[in-house]
Amino acid sequence: MYDYHVHTSFSADCEAPINDIIESAIEKGVKEIAITDHIDYDYPSKQIDFSLDFEAYHRTLNDCREKYKDRIDVVKGLEVGLQHHVIDQSKEAVDAHPYDFVICSFHAAEKKELHFGDYFENKTPLNAYIDFYTYTYQCLEAFQSYNVVGHINTIDRYKKYIDKPIEFMDYFDIVEAIFKRVIQNGKGIEINTSSFRYNMDVLSPTMEMLKLYKELNGEIITVGSDAHSPDYIGHQIDYIYDLLKHLGFKYISTFRNMEPNFIKL
Repeated sequence: MYDYHVHTSFSADCEAPINDIIESAIEKGVKEIAITDHIDYDYPSKQIDFSLDFEAYHRTLNDCREKYKDRIDVVKGLEVGLQHHVIDQSKEAVDAHPYDFVICSFHAAEKKELHFGDYFENKTPLNAYIDFYTYTYQCLEAFQSYNVVGHINTIDRYKKYIDKPIEFMDYFDIVEAIFKRVIQNGKGIEINTSSFRYNMDVLSPTMEMLKLYKELNGEIITVGSDAHSPDYIGHQIDYIYDLLKHLGFKYISTFRNMEPNFIKL
């Protein structure tokens, strides 16, 4: 098992010490764990500060990699919460230190955050979806310092802010354009199993998205729990491996020095 999206107390929304996270992964038989703590520059909500102490972070990752080298591979990762107006700053953050793996995620759009619902104000449900994926596409056109797009349908986590369901075909063309751009640029997507933890009614990405990615010959795909506590390390990852095989995928990806390795399912 390879858990490629995990947080520790270096992230503002996590209190779990890194050693507790890694020990839990070892107990659960995880072969590689990608520590991917948050950096979200200019996050719109003032209720949380997604800054990161980079020097302490990398020092600790290096120490843990050495400490646990005979028991588990610790992958030096980062989750960049991207917004269009901080692309240059985000790129500088990635370039400033050596990483194995970088996730590009969208927790906000148009300088408005999703979690507390600000983004959805004065938008119809359809416009909220179309605008979100258009914004995602525009950012990914300008940003290359990543390996996979994280929980690409994060907007589905906040359906409580819209008053009617939106069908995939209503925004299919934009997601198709995103995937074509991702594939063309040699990047990939992740499956994020936090959809189970949040009791979402869809996977992340959705089944329709995964089928589209396969049809477009997308190959790079990682699987991560997005765990913020030791309890959720590896959560439902084996289930996702079986699902990927059922959909016709032959490999999942791991990373070293920002380059993919392909592990046969």
